[in-house]
Amino acid sequence: MKFFVDTADVAEIRELNDNGLLDGVTTNPSLIMKSGRDYREVTKEICDIVDGPVSAEVTATDFDGMMKEAASLSEIADNICIKVPLTLDGLKACKALTDDGRLVNVTLCFSANQALLAAKAGATFISPFIGRLDDIHLDGMDLIREIRQIYDNYGFETEILAASVRTANHVKEAALIGADVVTVPPATLKSLVKHPLTDKGLEAFLADWAKTGQQIG
Repeated sequence: MKFFVDTADVAEIRELNDNGLLDGVTTNPSLIMKSGRDYREVTKEICDIVDGPVSAEVTATDFDGMMKEAASLSEIADNICIKVPLTLDGLKACKALTDDGRLVNVTLCFSANQALLAAKAGATFISPFIGRLDDIHLDGMDLIREIRQIYDNYGFETEILAASVRTANHVKEAALIGADVVTVPPATLKSLVKHPLTDKGLEAFLADWAKTGQQIG
């Protein structure tokens, strides 16, 4: 499974990338707003830090507007992945952009039928929103399972990018089902390493080692 981080916080991205944990980054207008910085400036800095895809979202809702913004975003760096909404105009833009060799992330997916259309349009990534489905008392993981089966049935190459991930269990379940990518907030990604028995075991080992009075190296 690939790990993307969902943030525009450059410091967090740099830390995770230096730890070797990042395969890419996803951003959106809300995350850019939180950074308090110019969108082109912060997006370029993120692209310089990571080698993998950096999803940058269009804000236009019509095809022509999306294509104009996509052209502008593509100029920022070679690893820009254009993020478009799952609408008819978004799918039209997706087809045009992928035909032109661009990476495209189709976002705001909430049904298997939507994911099927995105794959037909040639999307590089489809972003089903797990947490937001959970919020309305549906099981977001059911959607991941349905998309995985449909894509496997027909050999679609679109990668399932599990988004709106809230918990470590979301990550585990997405991995068990076979999502290709998960995008998570920095805190959630860091939480995956934690387990109380790991902490307890390390504490015991260090205490025993201190009793020996020895040093390594």
